[in-house]
Amino acid sequence: MPVLRKKANHSKKISLVTLLTGLVSLSVVLTVTILLISFYQSKKQALIHTTLTLNHTSATKMSHTLDALIKSMRSSLQYSASIFSNRNEMNADEVYSKLELIRRTNNYFNSVTVVDETGLVRSVSPGSIGTVGSYVKSKTGKTALAIKTPYISKPYVTTSTKRLIVLMSEPIFDKDGIYRGVIGGTIYLHEDNILNTIFGSNPTDELGSSFYIVGSDGHLLFHRDTNRIGEDISANPAVRKLIQGKSGYEQIVNLRGETVLAAYVKVPANDWGVVVVSPISVVQEQLNRDIQSVLLYTLPPFLLLMLVVIGLARKVAKPFVSLADLVSKAGREEVELSEGSQHWNREAELLSRAIRFALTDIKKQTEQLAHDARTDPLTGLTNRRTLEETMQKWMAEQIPFSLIMMDLDRFKAINDTFGHQAGDEVLRHFAKIISSSLRPEDVSSRFGGEEFVVLVSHAGLEEAYQVAERIRLALETSSNPIGQPLTVSQGIAHYPSHAVSAEELMNVADEAMYKAKRSGRNQTVIAEVSDPC
Repeated sequence: MPVLRKKANHSKKISLVTLLTGLVSLSVVLTVTILLISFYQSKKQALIHTTLTLNHTSATKMSHTLDALIKSMRSSLQYSASIFSNRNEMNADEVYSKLELIRRTNNYFNSVTVVDETGLVRSVSPGSIGTVGSYVKSKTGKTALAIKTPYISKPYVTTSTKRLIVLMSEPIFDKDGIYRGVIGGTIYLHEDNILNTIFGSNPTDELGSSFYIVGSDGHLLFHRDTNRIGEDISANPAVRKLIQGKSGYEQIVNLRGETVLAAYVKVPANDWGVVVVSPISVVQEQLNRDIQSVLLYTLPPFLLLMLVVIGLARKVAKPFVSLADLVSKAGREEVELSEGSQHWNREAELLSRAIRFALTDIKKQTEQLAHDARTDPLTGLTNRRTLEETMQKWMAEQIPFSLIMMDLDRFKAINDTFGHQAGDEVLRHFAKIISSSLRPEDVSSRFGGEEFVVLVSHAGLEEAYQVAERIRLALETSSNPIGQPLTVSQGIAHYPSHAVSAEELMNVADEAMYKAKRSGRNQTVIAEVSDPC
């Protein structure tokens, strides 16, 4: 019986080679897993931001193209209106001939019509439409005739041809300034038109993206799927923003329940908008390819390392007991290998150094990741996350403080005039001024874009005002990267006088800052304390 128990105990024991191999494998796998997760998250955010930025750039370019097109079409109609100002001196054939020439020359409109002040259709090109001699019946046509000013309609269905069209019109005045009707150009949305010609071959599809053009009421004016033209998509989140007059980019869920990365830009010449979207699956596919590439490059070194470890473990077992113990502790507690520790076995010494270097590198990467997570990479100030954590901590400890919201004046003009690199230098310059103007216990943060926030601990409004003015005057009078005066508008709020929550306090300071903007910029405004009753 004792012999049997001894054999059973032996069968449960693990060889040192297997143990060492397992521990090293586990350490490497954990390290690779952590790095892959970190890489995945950061790469995902970077890809989403890059895709949104590219989409916004594409949407902006198309918006500019569409803006130039609308202006050219308007200019063409204005010129045509001047030609027909003496229409009464032309016969019907002359009017039609000129109208046909205008339509064929610029190719902007599918049809062009001249209507007199009574609403009678005098001439139309192409003549096959057959409305000459009839009166305008549609509500849109009557509106264009009545307002006597340049006009562009929303999509509507014509009463005669039953086409879905957009009408652009220009008033006609004779040489004495008397109103003589309108000249109108139409775009047939469901047929070949100028929008198809310009945007039909846009290459965004090759990048997994698509785009569409919407009118001011949220109806589709252009879409690759022609069956959707005229569809009301005003409930789409991006289109809602366009209807509100906003431009930007964000991740949204479209009307079909699909998550997409959308960029939307308003057309300056009218109330149309351009939307460029990419399915989130594009980002996921790119992430999968990147992860596969990382694994492809990581696996061979990993396998090579395992072969080396197994070979060394078979030759020299005893020195690896301490190293295995060290590696097993690496995932649970902070460990260090002393520079002076020596192994009698050369292979053990080399592995000890390798582990020491690996642990040092992991520690540096971890510290760097922790630092990056709390710091704005451009200015070196704390980021928004750290700012919010500090506010919550101070509020939990009932520490009174003042918050200064800062926004550089006309920063967009700086980027447009001197370039984004100069804009970045201005942000760094301003950050240095802020840092040099504060006490060690105060907190300065880049809130986003050209906005900065300062938390002045144990400070009332007057003391915070002096700090803000010191920063504002230092910025205004100091030499800077662009060689032109820089100014900043600032708003101040106090905890707990103005608000008892971080969000409310930020809103109060933000409103005070915008009051400074509206009052002429380059000034500091203290938020008013609301009546407690």
